[in-house]
Amino acid sequence: MFPGNLGVFEWGGLSLNSDRQVAVMNPLALPFVSKLKREDPNRAETIKGSGTEGGFQPMYGTPYSVSLEPFLSPLGLPCKQPGWGYIAGVDLTTHKIVWKKRIGTIRDSLPKLMQLPPLKIGVPGLGGVISTAGGVMFVAATQDNYIRAFNVSNGEQLWQARLPAGGQATPMTYMQNGKQYIVIMAGGHSSFGTKLGDALVAYKLPDAK
Repeated sequence: MFPGNLGVFEWGGLSLNSDRQVAVMNPLALPFVSKLKREDPNRAETIKGSGTEGGFQPMYGTPYSVSLEPFLSPLGLPCKQPGWGYIAGVDLTTHKIVWKKRIGTIRDSLPKLMQLPPLKIGVPGLGGVISTAGGVMFVAATQDNYIRAFNVSNGEQLWQARLPAGGQATPMTYMQNGKQYIVIMAGGHSSFGTKLGDALVAYKLPDAK
């Protein structure tokens, strides 16, 4: 299936920055494979799935279970020419894409015995973006374990930090004592293949000059 089960825009959504009249987002292009397995048609309706996002899950009312997996090569990379993940900005007045750039590397996607330079190939992401009144977009959804900040006007990368696990969540921001903070839940995602964890990480934005 292409686009796959994550679609072009997954559940993370996009962010509308009204101050600069731009919508920022992280579209992806990841093919999926869906498999059906015949089950006992008389099984109980209350039968449980695998207990995780992966594996065969019951399809109630049918004699089948289904598994949904990304279409990957033996190396664990998508079977599609890169890029697989992007960030983009759309002008809210003209509805035109004003910038689009690849995001993320395959640093955390390959077996430990095989390491390649951290090229910006553009990897899939699972998790949304936010943008601030200061014109900064934050996203931590990619398969490499980073949170990154970008200029919403042109997509220029401003900052990045390594996370202890996959950042498959949408960041949030808050103010305390006149300081602005960005928070991300780095819990990973088993069916997305990122490192699992339970870290809640906060960063303080620099003071205005």
